[in-house]
Amino acid sequence: MNDQDKVLTAYCGLYCGDCIRYKSKAADLALELLNELKRVNFENYAKVKRGSIKHFERYGEMIKAIEAINNLKCDTPCRLGGDGCDKPCEIMKCVPSKKLKGCWECREFEECDKFEFLKPFHGDGPQKNLKKIKKYGLDNWSIHREKFYPWL
Repeated sequence: MNDQDKVLTAYCGLYCGDCIRYKSKAADLALELLNELKRVNFENYAKVKRGSIKHFERYGEMIKAIEAINNLKCDTPCRLGGDGCDKPCEIMKCVPSKKLKGCWECREFEECDKFEFLKPFHGDGPQKNLKKIKKYGLDNWSIHREKFYPWL
């Protein structure tokens, strides 16, 4: 593992480099699309065409969805203060307050309720990763990591 991999290992055991949001090409493309649609004033085109192209009736909703994709982008790993989670992360507060490198150094991580908000997206992957970090060390764990999202 290189120093970049260490930086990409979040306190919770997730690997930021696997996150859809981290340095997201989808977010970049969404911004590019938004800019192009604005440049050509596509909203007016959609108004004219909505009679023959039914999906254009919901053009405003489409724009909001594209804006949401653009807003997902995260350029800073969690360890460096990034905001990869959709809401404030208690783990990011807890670990530094205990002067730990990550949850893998905490005796209570397996029973910790601070992981609950991660379960819909990550299942028990973070805890499995934390066990791997304990077993292989921070320098060697990432090749053994769990899937970031259960659906991948």
